[in-house]
This record gives sequence, structure tokens and C-alpha cells, in this order.
Amino acid sequence: MAPTPGTSARDQLTFLLQQAEPRAARPERHLWLIALVQWLRAGPQPVLDGGPAPALQPGLPAAVWRLQAVLDALDADPGRRRAVAAVLQRFVLDNDATSLLADFGFTSRPAFWSEFAERLRTKIMPATPDTGDLASLFGLLFNSADDADWLMALPDAQLARVVALFTTPAVPVEADDVAGAAPPVDDIAAHWRAEIAEAITFSVSHVRSAAFSPLLRRRMRATGDVVQDVVTPFRQLASAWEATQRHLHPGERTAGAADEVTPLTQELTYFRALLDACMQAVRTVPEHLEDNGVSVSIVFDAWQLERRIARIEILLDCLVGRENGREHLRMLADFARIVQGRRSIVALVARNTSLLSRKIAERHAETGEHYITHTGREYAGMLWAAAGGGAVMGLTTWFKIGIIGLHMPSMLTGLWVGLNYAATFVLIALLHWTIATKQPAMTAPAMADKLADLSDRRAAQAFVDEVAALTRSQAAGVFGNVALVFPAALALGLAAQWLFGAPLLDAAHARAELASLSLLGPTPLFAVFTGVLLFASSVVAGWTENAFVLHRLDSALRWNPRIRAVLGAERAARWAIWWRANVSSMAGNISLGFLFGLVPELLAGFGLGLQVRHVTLSTGLMGAATATLGWGVLHESAFWWAVPGVIANGLLNVVTSFYLAFRLALRARGIGLQDRRLLRTALRSRLRRNLLSFVWPPRAAAAQTGDAP
Repeated sequence: MAPTPGTSARDQLTFLLQQAEPRAARPERHLWLIALVQWLRAGPQPVLDGGPAPALQPGLPAAVWRLQAVLDALDADPGRRRAVAAVLQRFVLDNDATSLLADFGFTSRPAFWSEFAERLRTKIMPATPDTGDLASLFGLLFNSADDADWLMALPDAQLARVVALFTTPAVPVEADDVAGAAPPVDDIAAHWRAEIAEAITFSVSHVRSAAFSPLLRRRMRATGDVVQDVVTPFRQLASAWEATQRHLHPGERTAGAADEVTPLTQELTYFRALLDACMQAVRTVPEHLEDNGVSVSIVFDAWQLERRIARIEILLDCLVGRENGREHLRMLADFARIVQGRRSIVALVARNTSLLSRKIAERHAETGEHYITHTGREYAGMLWAAAGGGAVMGLTTWFKIGIIGLHMPSMLTGLWVGLNYAATFVLIALLHWTIATKQPAMTAPAMADKLADLSDRRAAQAFVDEVAALTRSQAAGVFGNVALVFPAALALGLAAQWLFGAPLLDAAHARAELASLSLLGPTPLFAVFTGVLLFASSVVAGWTENAFVLHRLDSALRWNPRIRAVLGAERAARWAIWWRANVSSMAGNISLGFLFGLVPELLAGFGLGLQVRHVTLSTGLMGAATATLGWGVLHESAFWWAVPGVIANGLLNVVTSFYLAFRLALRARGIGLQDRRLLRTALRSRLRRNLLSFVWPPRAAAAQTGDAP
């Protein structure tokens, strides 16, 4: 069926056209059409009969020039034209187009692994052309990344010639030529209109049923509106389409003249108005995510419902539009893009990552605002809160040393160390103090939330202001933690030594702790690993808070009869309010503690000796070691190599957790590459002009509250 490689373009085309046989078996006809489409995109602009294909606009894709050559060759050979037209017309009549027109590009559910398996099967398993399903055949015909481009580039005159091949053979088919191969023209046109109408019917039914799903319907309900007002357009959609169909006959297919109102015009206008109302209702779903929580299934269903409504609009344009040939071309180009998207496993991962990112980041944006300081007073408050957190962490350091000194099995040690950390982090949160390096993973979604309308440089500049505020908030947090954790750990160690008559940490272990913090060792790698754990805890926090809101657990705590019977109405209400405000913080702190304690022990079982290097904990260990070794340690190089090691810990903890959280938030907000370049440019400009603003509140901000910078 395919032409021999190495032959000229003219010989290849001649061979292909000679193979068009209307009476051939169905798979052979499909193979011929696949080979023809492959030839169209197989090479450069053809040279036939001693010159290029006749006049087209310069710069058009090579496939357009090759299609011109095909059309010219058919015009020069009426017999071949009749045969090719018959093959194309049988292709339309003998195959079911409903699944292609109505369902192509949609999936039944947002199950990642089932879709992953389907795409992997498509990549590995061969497809057969022996099928009557146009959706399956389309993937065999248009499987190149360039197909959508050259389809959209077809000139109107060339498009009209292609349409004529499907609808109006240049010469009537003789009974003894290709008898029975070419169907009557009227049957083809009526058949295709019926296929489009059937596809619209199918789509309308699906839109109507999807809109009535309880979870989606609840998200489409605007505040103060009743459900019936929102779903009424969906309920009336089917009857409106049935009324429109009754007037879809050839004499009235184009809806009359521009100034003439026909029954079709009236029904079509009403149907399109209902479609628009349905689209507006679906687009209100994201507005209620903050109040109701983000569900991957709901977001996916809303996205698909919006696309199905848009597909109905496209099919309507193909059916009754004045330029329905061009509308068909746009639809085919869209299908070609869908083919590429459905073949891409990377695209599937990106789409699901975006949905999951939104599920986490939507809930974290509000939480992160509490960790960003803008004024001198807020900056001083952050210093105070961080100092309190550092004091508590000094005690935590000695608890950790004591747990490790018990020499329990590794997993049991990890469990108790994790419990020690988790209890400390929760206590610090309840006291309204803070741990510095927890902030970036919480604040990144809050900053990305400000990028929802990144339309100009002023928006980018406002975002850079937030970055500067976050950075100096981190500086305040780190300064406050470090300023108190070292003296707290040192004081506790000296007090215990005075009380018990001997240091709690022997000299050998103290020197080993200092050596482990050295910048010359694996400290930077461990600090990055710790930043990943910090980010992971923020993911757990965001996921937990979203689930809490999505399943309305605050309402359950307040109104569940059994809970109210145990706690009483007033206490149940207070618990509901408290957990609604603090569930993210509790989940993040508890998960971070156990991640710090258990993950290194789990990885050690696989031979990976990764350790936690948190700037506050590391500084506390330096204080504990100093309590044992005395002030003479200040004359040892190990101490002074540990100092830059701790500084590197702080920088890498903050940068790693912030980078990962910010990437997740950008994906959730759909921020593109062009906008990211705009942000980087604005950020570099601020670094050159006012570097100090990333460490200390600017005077303007301080002046607003009367604070000195």
C-alpha cells in the first residue's frame, strides 16, 4: 500500500492514487487513507512536472503544498478522482462518527492510574485500522505534532476543493465503473448532519446528567440562590435541543437571511442562550473552592463539563454555521491536538499534579499570610515569637540527646525522637511562637495567591514586595530562634552539670556532634534533605486542612448529636471554631516532628545515611556541646567550622522548602513561563536597587506604624 522509499514525490503520489480502490475491504481502504495522510506530511514542498505545485501563499506548511499537488493530480485524471472520492465518501458512511464528535478527548473519571495505563497501552500496543470507530481511526490518521498547524493553514479555496471530494464528485459515477462504491450525494450530506446532531444529543445528555451530580451542583450554587435557579438551564437543555432539531432540515439549515427570523433562528438562539447560562454556572465552581474545599474529582468534573459545553458550541457551528467548512477544520485541528495530549504521559502527570497542587495550595494561601511581616512592629513581633520558639527548642535538644542515649532499636528511637519533635512544635504553636524554617512552605501559596492577576509590571512589583517581606520575615525568624536556642541549650547543660556533678553529654559525643555540623562534611546535603521534609509537612498540612473543609468536619464537630451530647453545645461550638482555625497548624507540626524522627531511620534501613540538619536544632546542639566542652571549645577549629555549617543549614532549609512550595503554588495557579520571566526580572531589579529590604523593614513601612526601622 505504501510507496517505495527513495522514489520521487511524483512517483509516490502516482502510486498512491492508483491504489485507491472503493471496492477494497474496509481495512485496506483505511490503510490507503492513512498512507495518503502520511505522504502529505512526509517531506518538503513537492516538485512535480518540472516545477512546484501551483500558486499558494508563501510560508505555508509543506503538507498544504502537497495537498495542492494531490488535488491537481486528481483534477487531471477524472477516473482517479472518482475512485478517490468514492473511497472518501465510503469512509464517511461506513464508520461511526458519534464517539469522535461527542466523546473524543473526554474520560469517564479522573483516575490517574487507569488513565496512565491507557496511555501506556496506546504507546506500546499497536492499533488496528480494521474498525468502524472514527475515534480510533483518527489517532492513526493524525498522529503527528504538526497536524493541527497544517490543517488550520489550509486556504479557503483548497478547503472547498477537499470538501467537494467528500460531497460532489466532478464526474458522475458510472454503474460499470465503480458500481455501488460511491453513494448518492444527498445521502452523504444527510448522513453527516445526522451524525453531528446525534453527537449533540449525546453531549447534551451528558452535560445534563453531570450537572445534577450533588457535589458539583452544590458548588454551582451562588450565595443566596436556590439550587433550582442554577440547574434550570441544564434541565431545559434537552427539550430546547429537541425543539431545535425539529427545524433542522436542508431548506432552513442556514437559519435564513440575516434580517429574517425563522423558527430555527428562534430555537437556536434560545438553545445557545441556555448553553451560555450553563457555561456561566460551571465557571462559578472555582469561586466556592475556598469555602467548600478542593476535590480533585470536582475540579476535574467541572473542567470536563465546561469542555463538553464548548464541544456542543463547536458542533453547532459545524451544523448550522455559515462557514461550516472552516468550522469543521477547526474541530479537526482540535482533535489532532487531543491526540497528542492523550498520547503524552508527561501531560497526564502535569495535569494531575496541577489538580493535586490546587488541592493543597488553595487551603494554604490564607494560613501563610500569618507568617509574612510588612511593618516594623510585625517584624519585632516575629523576632519575639521566634525567640520563644528557640527557647523551647533548647529543651527539645536535650530531650533528643537523652532519647538517643537510651540506645533503643533504630525505629523505636526514631519514633520517640519524632514524638519529642512533634510535641515541641505543637507546644510552640499553642504558645503562638514560631519555628523559622517552617514559614516558607506555608507562605509560598500565600504569595502565589497574589499572582492570580499578573497582568502588568505593577503586579509583578507587588509580588516582589511580598518576596522581600517573606525574606525579612525569615531573617527575623532565624535570628530569633538562633539567638535563644544556643544560650538556652547551654544554660540547661550547665545547670544539669551543676546539679548532677557531671555533664549529660560526654566529651567524645560532644566533639562528634560538632564535627557532624561542619561545613566541610555532608551538612549542605543534609540541609537540603531537611528542606524537603519541611515542604512535605506543608503538603500534609494543606491536604489535611482541605479534607477538613471538604468533608465539613467543623460542622460535624458543632452539630453532630453524639459529640454535642458528650461536649455540650457551647464546648462543641468552641471546638469546631478552634479546629477550623488550627487544623492546618496541628497537622503540619505533628507531621514535621515524625518526619524528622522516622524518615532518617527508615532510609538508614536502605543504606541511605541521610540526617536531619535543621538550623535551630543544629544551633541547639552547638550549645549542648559547648556546655560539655567549656569555653575552651572556642579555640578549636571544629567549633568555627560548625558556625558556617549552621548558617548553610539555615539558608538551604529556607531556600529548598520555599522553592518546592512555590513551584507547587505556581502550578496550582497556572502561572506560565512568560509571567515567571517577568517575576525574575522584577526580582533581580529589586536586589540591585534595595538589597537591605530583604533583611530589614523599609522605613516607609515602619513609618506607617510609627516604628523605627
